Amino acid sequence: MPVFALFVAVVVVCSEQLVESRFGAVGVAGMLLLSIGIKARNVTCSCVGAVMLALLLTQ
Repeated sequence: MPVFALFVAVVVVCSEQLVESRFGAVGVAGMLLLSIGIKARNVTCSCVGAVMLALLLTQ
């Protein structure tokens, strides 16, 4: 179980670094809103984060 938690943490950190290097601070904010919304089961927060990332991808 600890190995799985460590693997998930590494994947999350790597994906956040990738988003930050490619999309800057707005990408980090979108990723943060999306992850907080998923963990808190808040649909509004996760939708706002997803829309922010989708807009960054389409530019």
